[in-house]
Amino acid sequence: MPELAKSAPAPKKGSKKSVTKAQKKDGKKCKHSRKESYSVYVYKVLKQVHPDTSISSKAIGIMNSFINDIFQHITGEALRLVHYNKRSTVTSREIQTAVRLLLPGELVKHTVSKGTKAVTKYTSSK
Repeated sequence: MPELAKSAPAPKKGSKKSVTKAQKKDGKKCKHSRKESYSVYVYKVLKQVHPDTSISSKAIGIMNSFINDIFQHITGEALRLVHYNKRSTVTSREIQTAVRLLLPGELVKHTVSKGTKAVTKYTSSK
């Protein structure tokens, strides 16, 4: 899970250098760094499967960590397959093989069929 950034100590009340949270010293507004997350997609899938069920932000965080972890495992395995076969490009074939190696039983069938469908849709739209 991502660690929270430590906040700087607040300036003293009488100090002339006090700056609001939304502004820098030169008067410009701070740009907040964007954090990429799968939370929107987790929520959409949940609503497709169970429309009347809600999910807490902690559960969303756990699901986000889980998806990132699975993604790293699959890409790591695909990269190993590329090296074993002395190639330089990770293709959908390596990803599919990595999924077959990493995921158990019935989950593989669903994942491979959804992945094949997505790749076909992508190539036809290209």
